[in-house]
Amino acid sequence: MIKPDLLIQLRQYASYPEESVVVNQFLELLKDPRAYHRDHLPGHITGSAWIVNETRTKTLLIQHAKLKRWLQPGGHADGERDVLNVARREAEEETGLKKFKIVSSGIFDLDIHLIPDRKDFPQHWHYDVRFLFEGNEKDELVISDESTGLHWFELRFLKELTENNNSIMRMVHKTNTL
Repeated sequence: MIKPDLLIQLRQYASYPEESVVVNQFLELLKDPRAYHRDHLPGHITGSAWIVNETRTKTLLIQHAKLKRWLQPGGHADGERDVLNVARREAEEETGLKKFKIVSSGIFDLDIHLIPDRKDFPQHWHYDVRFLFEGNEKDELVISDESTGLHWFELRFLKELTENNNSIMRMVHKTNTL
């Protein structure tokens, strides 16, 4: 199957009203061919997997070691232009799961968020393209060195767990409307 170019997907993306501005920011970023590389500043493309169980009542989150927050698995494109593949790779690396059902090869969600500076890299933006995956919550999980926790959480408890993170709650709402 030929996967559509990210530019095409962005132009076709039926976003939530709050994401329409974000689409334009992604389109502007993608004018630079280095946008898929982590050293591109002030921001670069990342890919994430919103993994839900078969009944779509739970999602699998990692407790990010550096950010100290519960988030969906994801990471840098590192030059890879197939962002769905980036999301799949990161999900496998960060959860240990190997069997996923890709619910749709289309964009599930978009977000731009600020990453704080570290001793070796300045503050920058992640232009995160998120895809919807389905996983089996009975499969064995493996915590990667990039996280301190890994757990299936019921969607109804995420508001408190994520301190009402708008980005996470938008994906919860989208999941509940499937």
